Amino acid sequence: MSGLTSGFTIDELIRIMRECAGEDEAGDLTPDAADQDFDLLGYDSLALMAAAARVERELGVRLPEEELADTRTPAAFVALVNEELSRGTRAAESPR
Repeated sequence: MSGLTSGFTIDELIRIMRECAGEDEAGDLTPDAADQDFDLLGYDSLALMAAAARVERELGVRLPEEELADTRTPAAFVALVNEELSRGTRAAESPR
């Protein structure tokens, strides 16, 4: 049972990015910065990969590497996670 009935949010991404980067190196990520490039917010590709790994562990969803590599903003990252959660939900509902 997941508490994500409304999906993955920007606030959850902020929490994960801060935990991965450490509070002192958290960059300028706020809900108002959802459409800004990760680079401008102080996050490099390693920080993005660490956040993706955390999302995968916490939510049990796999983020495709090629799509993750094209993700440039927090809003796009959140959209990707929600898309994969939706796909995962459909896959989990059908027998394997």
